[in-house]
Amino acid sequence: MFDTLPLVLILLISSVLAVALFRTFRLPAMLAYFLVGLALGPHTFGLVPNTEANTELAEFGIVFLMFSIGLEFSLPQLYAMRKKVLGLGGAQVLITLMVTMGVAKLAGLSWPAAFVIGTALAMSSTAIVSKILAERIDLNSRHGRLSIGVLLFQDIVVVPILVIIPALGVANANLLDVFGLAMLKASAMLLFLFTIGKWLINPWFNLVASQRSRELFVMNVLMITLLLAYATKLAGLSYALGAFIAGMLISETKYRYQVESDISPFRDILLGLFFISVGMLINLQQIFSNIGWVLLLLITFVLFKAAIVALVVRFVKYETGVAVRTGVILAQAGEFSFVILALGVEQHLISGQALQLILATALLSMVIAPFLIQYNGRIARRLVSSYNRNSGQVVQDIDDVAKHIHDHVIICGYGRSGQYLARFLREENIPYVALDIDPSRVLEAAAAGENVMFGDAARRVVLEAAGGARAKALVISYADNRAAMKILHIVQESYPQLPVIVRTVDDTNMEILREAGAAEVVPEILEGSLMLASHALMLLGVPLNRVVKRIRLFREERYKLFQGYFHGISDAEDEDLAKQQVRLHSVIISAGAFAIGRRLTEMQLESFAVEVKSIRRPNSNGAMLNEESILVEGDVIVLLGQPTGLTNAQNALLIGRVAIK
Repeated sequence: MFDTLPLVLILLISSVLAVALFRTFRLPAMLAYFLVGLALGPHTFGLVPNTEANTELAEFGIVFLMFSIGLEFSLPQLYAMRKKVLGLGGAQVLITLMVTMGVAKLAGLSWPAAFVIGTALAMSSTAIVSKILAERIDLNSRHGRLSIGVLLFQDIVVVPILVIIPALGVANANLLDVFGLAMLKASAMLLFLFTIGKWLINPWFNLVASQRSRELFVMNVLMITLLLAYATKLAGLSYALGAFIAGMLISETKYRYQVESDISPFRDILLGLFFISVGMLINLQQIFSNIGWVLLLLITFVLFKAAIVALVVRFVKYETGVAVRTGVILAQAGEFSFVILALGVEQHLISGQALQLILATALLSMVIAPFLIQYNGRIARRLVSSYNRNSGQVVQDIDDVAKHIHDHVIICGYGRSGQYLARFLREENIPYVALDIDPSRVLEAAAAGENVMFGDAARRVVLEAAGGARAKALVISYADNRAAMKILHIVQESYPQLPVIVRTVDDTNMEILREAGAAEVVPEILEGSLMLASHALMLLGVPLNRVVKRIRLFREERYKLFQGYFHGISDAEDEDLAKQQVRLHSVIISAGAFAIGRRLTEMQLESFAVEVKSIRRPNSNGAMLNEESILVEGDVIVLLGQPTGLTNAQNALLIGRVAIK
């Protein structure tokens, strides 16, 4: 008989050590939990018994996983990606399911067991794929968006699967009747909850939140989740379906993100316990005695699933290289594979050798997945020779357009922000080259005569083809800090003189991006707040010139490029504030000035806390002047600093002494 505390300690110590080890090697934590379950389970060392109580506790992991999926479920996102989600995702799941069921039936398994195996192997790992694509800055690439679309459909299709499997477990019943009744119950519950429940959930959460107790708020979330999970179980469905519905309901409230933050510790711990319980199902002795079959199934499964995904992507007119990359990315089982298999075991639909072979195949496919995904581009280029030619053609097309342009702006990303910037540049007759990885957007914009090319700005060869060495500035117009850091790294290595302006969501990473080489960072939230403040002040009766001055002062504090302006008559009011304000000032070297015949470096203007912004010599035919140039009569020196420092610097240049201390 096991005492509770030693059992908990064994699980905690093993999990901490295993997860830390796997994190070190950048492997998913779920594989560490599998290893813990495998090592401690009844088929290996037997330190943890596979009791019914442990299994029921592990089911809560599934409950909170499905709750999180429901919380993140977005109908607008689903509609926006409907072609990728319903078309590609539906075709991939259906074809994988049909073929796998046929093979399983030929192997002598029952139709219910074949359905469990088919649906399990149709899933891919959202956690592994999204994490690696984010790290590689591939989420917005064509293969990245296609992969996420398919994964989104897989997450959705789990819901009817969780209805079907318990129906398949009803003994001696007409399958169509049982399935029809289950779907009817699920539909009725969804209809009730999203009419009556949606009307009740918002005022109830408002009432709970008004108590300002985090403890009460978390308990309320747990109560609603488990209450709906229990209700669906009583209706003859699964706990997981109720949790999914609870997540969808709460996602309609304004407390969605707070709930997601509060519930994540419970979800991760209980989900880890679920994966430990799945690991305890694995019988190493059976697997090793059938190791040949396991390896054959693994290779066949990975190749088959990659081929199915690639064929489906190719069918919808994407090029072969993109199709192969998408196939390689999705060629593994996923977290829901084990949810489905565990539900199949609970309903006595699958067991014995078939269960062991599928568990081992699914688990090993997830172990090798990070390595396959990491090299998906190389695999595609090795298998598809045209992909290399297409990639080279993209670079050549950019080079053909950009090689005749000098002193231009490179716009990375041609979304709304990039297009607005391009409009301003056109009005000022400033040349630009825009790069974007959305082929439909590029085609439409190019057809309208805009200078936009298909290409990934995070690739060195693409920036080189876009004329990085000849460009005057580079603007990253999409808010992705990882991509921005990658581009900044390339620019710092290859074009250190090229100023880069970066768009970001907020000001959290402004200094990090500046340290990485950004000349300026523009946060969306900050600029939105400034516009909000300016409109509010004007509506409240504050004079326009004062509003403009306040906004200008704030920008000077946040942006280096906004520091300074030329002072005018309209700036005479509020002089106490003006004395502290950084501004620009032009000093004209007049006849007899002290600085004539001297270099600026000799004047030591930095001692007055001013900065030389530019030196201009009228009628010099564009001759470049710097601080080592010898000054002559008529030169104009533009200085940046506070009023006192500017006055002292001007006196030093003109009369050779400081008038104001």
